Amino acid sequence: MKMALRPVDIRQAFAESPKVLTEIFQDGVNLAVWQRRLPAQLEDFAALAISRDPTVADERVLDVNEHEPPMLKGLLHETTDLQGYEGFVADVAWLISAYTCLLGARRVGLRIRVLQGAMCPRFHVDNVPVRLLTTYTGPGSEWLEEGVIERSGLQRAEAPVDNIRQLQAGEVAVLKGERWLGNEGAGLIHRSPASQARRLLLSLDWLA
Repeated sequence: MKMALRPVDIRQAFAESPKVLTEIFQDGVNLAVWQRRLPAQLEDFAALAISRDPTVADERVLDVNEHEPPMLKGLLHETTDLQGYEGFVADVAWLISAYTCLLGARRVGLRIRVLQGAMCPRFHVDNVPVRLLTTYTGPGSEWLEEGVIERSGLQRAEAPVDNIRQLQAGEVAVLKGERWLGNEGAGLIHRSPASQARRLLLSLDWLA
């Protein structure tokens, strides 16, 4: 039986290579971030998508196989005529394949949404095993290092502004939640960015 993680054992991992995402399997690592820079065509596509239609969204459950590319027919169909669409779909497909391979997943939940304002304004932890997040344009999610605020009463707690960390557009983050075996009480504390700017967010959830 694993002992509960102590605050001093909880940490995050960052690198400019996608290999850093495998660090999420390390005990105590509740956030792994690939610090990538988006190609200009993806930045331009995302900016066009959110300026054209603030309600654009796509949500689906995918049966996946690490030996086959994901089927993404009609992904974000409102944007198919925008320049850079094919590159965007290819990037989402690559991320799904990487996530599938990383976890040995058989089913993945995908959500792509334009968001404006804080969908989850309070700091919280996710009741999932592990989630992938990337923001194609706009402010990224905010998160806290362990010990900045007490986990008890998160919904009421406020963190000092100087202690709030933020993901950048283009970065790919894998977050452990409370349902990762052995990570109970150590899920990443995070929230939606405190900004009214629009952003295009992709999230992937491991369903099976």
